[in-house]
Amino acid sequence: MGMARTPAGTSDNPHGADRFNEERAAYTVASAQPNLEAGVTAIRETVKTLKPVPGVYRMLDTRGDVLYVGKARSLKARVANYTQVNGLSGRLQRMVSQCRAMEIITTNSEAEALLLEAQLIKRFRPPFNVLLRDDKSFPFILLRSDHEFPRIHKHRGARKAKGNYYGPFASAGSVNTTLNALQKLFLLRSCTDSFFKNRDRPCLLYQIKRCSAPCVGRISEPDYDKLVDQAKNFLAGKSGQVQQDLEKQMAKAAEELDFETAAILRDRLRAATFIQGSQAINASGVGDADVFALHAKGGQVGIQAFFIRGGQNWGHRAFFPTHTKGVEEDQILSNVILQFYEEVPPPPMILVDRELPESELIEAALSEVADKKVALSVPQRGDRRKLMEQASRNAVEALERRLAETGTRAKTNREMAEFLELDAPPQRVEIYDNSHIQGTKAVGAMVVAGPEGFEKSQYRKFNIKSAQTNDDYAMMREVMERRFTRAMKDDPDREREGVWPDLVLLDGGKGQMSSVQEVLGELGIEDLAVIAIAKGPHHGREGREVFHFPDGREKMLPTNSPVLYHLQNLRDEVHRYAIGAHRAKRSKAITASPLDEIPGIGPARKRALLLHFGTASKVRAASLQDLQRAPGVSDTVAQTIYDFYHAGG
Repeated sequence: MGMARTPAGTSDNPHGADRFNEERAAYTVASAQPNLEAGVTAIRETVKTLKPVPGVYRMLDTRGDVLYVGKARSLKARVANYTQVNGLSGRLQRMVSQCRAMEIITTNSEAEALLLEAQLIKRFRPPFNVLLRDDKSFPFILLRSDHEFPRIHKHRGARKAKGNYYGPFASAGSVNTTLNALQKLFLLRSCTDSFFKNRDRPCLLYQIKRCSAPCVGRISEPDYDKLVDQAKNFLAGKSGQVQQDLEKQMAKAAEELDFETAAILRDRLRAATFIQGSQAINASGVGDADVFALHAKGGQVGIQAFFIRGGQNWGHRAFFPTHTKGVEEDQILSNVILQFYEEVPPPPMILVDRELPESELIEAALSEVADKKVALSVPQRGDRRKLMEQASRNAVEALERRLAETGTRAKTNREMAEFLELDAPPQRVEIYDNSHIQGTKAVGAMVVAGPEGFEKSQYRKFNIKSAQTNDDYAMMREVMERRFTRAMKDDPDREREGVWPDLVLLDGGKGQMSSVQEVLGELGIEDLAVIAIAKGPHHGREGREVFHFPDGREKMLPTNSPVLYHLQNLRDEVHRYAIGAHRAKRSKAITASPLDEIPGIGPARKRALLLHFGTASKVRAASLQDLQRAPGVSDTVAQTIYDFYHAGG
């Protein structure tokens, strides 16, 4: 794989997107404004350097931001197509008009280019690519294999631990429900290794029959291994075999009049029945597969996904990709599937509701990711067809709900803009609050909301530095100064999306408004919409909030107003976030030790000193000879500790 930056013409061999050189000084032509002729000129300069080989290209704007990521079997032919502007759609013409430079990466195959394209789209989130907005990680069930008594638990993130991973599950709720039932069914431990090692009697999970207590020897290692094997079989789709074995064991215990054992086996059978009975979707006979169905309406697209493993439904989730205008529906589905499997391992079978372009190429790319054969299929009959019809119905219903919610939300945003006297509904709202106790451990908080709701990846907290007195106004001034000094540095002309807010909401009244106006005035910012939300004269009465405007006016809303509820929701979210940040800072301070201030004393030595002396005060009072006798403390370190506490005599 190779990379070239044009028109500069540099190249390297990164072997992956995370190793690309990100120093991108955009090639700028005479006109800095979006201009079709300038874009075509930049692309033609790129075409001169290209060869008919597979790879990935990135279009960049005047600031070097990525506009679009695409892949090609022949880079030269594909990129040259963009110079034939008469044959391009309006969307692509707008993209070309903003292009001022390109970056090229060559790959060994078209399948490799397809995977790299999805990786770069997920990384850069370009405005002209179809984007899978849902960037939440999916939970898995992990049955570990690095302990003599394997642990079963919920897992998110990179799959680094040794063991068997089962998933994805559609939500934390679905994985928790399944995990609780599995614990009742197989009595496997869920505790951490350190907790396991330090037990001298069974914990509560043993008492409620959700663990076999291997920590204190209530079950032998061979018998525990049998439970682990049963769990693996069940999660691999052999649930019928597991249930038959349990039924035989229960019948045998009953014949031998061992009613206690029979009752335990009966409860385990009920847990197995619960897991299977909780499947709202009939996936018997499907094995391991993911199901995708797409529905489009009103300019929006909804995609419903079902996750089937071992013939069991592990949940379903709806996706609503963005930047889909002007893109064919089958291409949208292809792009979403490729981005989805950037985070999730593909199953052997992917069922889709339509033929996809370049399906063989997608199969080859996903097979490379999974290191096994992956097939795309459009089911025509039988159980798979019924499953697809159910997914299609869910896609329609999910999009209908989405459109209804979007319509209500859009109306509320319009009414909010009118009430707050804004020129247009805000695309980015920033809400601010402070939290502290008598000025200590003070934290400022910013939460962000967009047209689709809260954008939690944009939340920020500010550790208050200069304003350490019990002065809320000084704290807010510091937060505002830091926030908008940075905004002016990053984007002084306010051209970049997501840097400047359309509306600033403050949790406070006239005082907070005056403080913020003072800071913004010092920074030369005069056109930023700022509103302060304060509780009314009767603080105990919900819905009597007063909205303070920069010119000193005050307004209120009816208690049953949807706009009032929306603004309260924004205020409550920043309040929740600020309190959480303050509590985290306070908890960290409580666990801090005076030993942390001594240079050269890390966690291991601090632990050794506290174990030896008992408390930090006794370390302070210790003689040099006592310090030298502490385990893990050298003479040099002992001298450092002694000098720290006895400097100056």
